[in-house]
Amino acid sequence: MKPILHAARIHVATCLCAALGASALSSCAQTAAPAAASAPPAAASAPTPAEIAQRFSFFVTSEGAGKGADLGGLAGADAHCQKLASAAGAGSKTWHAYLSTQAANGQAAVNARDRIGQGPWYNVRGAVVAKSLSHLHGDTLDEARLGNNLSWATAFTEKNEAVKRAGDKPNEHDILTGSLPDGRAFSDAADHSCKNYTSSAVDASVQVGHFDRTGGGNTSWNSAHASRGCGQPNLVATGGAGLLYCFAVN
Repeated sequence: MKPILHAARIHVATCLCAALGASALSSCAQTAAPAAASAPPAAASAPTPAEIAQRFSFFVTSEGAGKGADLGGLAGADAHCQKLASAAGAGSKTWHAYLSTQAANGQAAVNARDRIGQGPWYNVRGAVVAKSLSHLHGDTLDEARLGNNLSWATAFTEKNEAVKRAGDKPNEHDILTGSLPDGRAFSDAADHSCKNYTSSAVDASVQVGHFDRTGGGNTSWNSAHASRGCGQPNLVATGGAGLLYCFAVN
């Protein structure tokens, strides 16, 4: 609207107000004056330390179990996660290692994705890593395209420390998973789990992911490549330290 025409209309509205009297004052004021700008939405407040501690539900272990990929099976791996979480003050939650096992000795395979609850999961600093199992694994086309939030910028240890990534010395970006990209166990005859995490043999292997999403032409956080052996020296030579992903189930 041109300024002169707009001013004229305001003048006419003001005159009508005077003619109609006080009963029309409220509506006339709304007509004569421009609408007030709406207030901006209030910014979300930062979570408190107590809220961050309550949300804390994901970390990379600050150390391996000490025997390479021989973790004492799933039970030993879970106990390792629980021990480290307890030392960090989060022992009231139930923690599981993100590991898949293969069918063997009459026992069915176990999928890592079936062991870690439903999410959402937050790191030790209160940042969301994944909103759900589907988001974590990219189950839908959109989720696969956008990806989860697990990376070197969010995958901290239970001690709130960064994990050594590609380019650091030593590089420890290999994380044991024994899993396919969808979080499920391998179904072929090859060993992808160091005999379900009971072996440190040189001639066995375990599938690992890259928490930093870097290296080897495969940036998968949970299924980048196989290790060259299962002993601690073998894992170090591959680019790891026998570290695990730990998720709070509850």
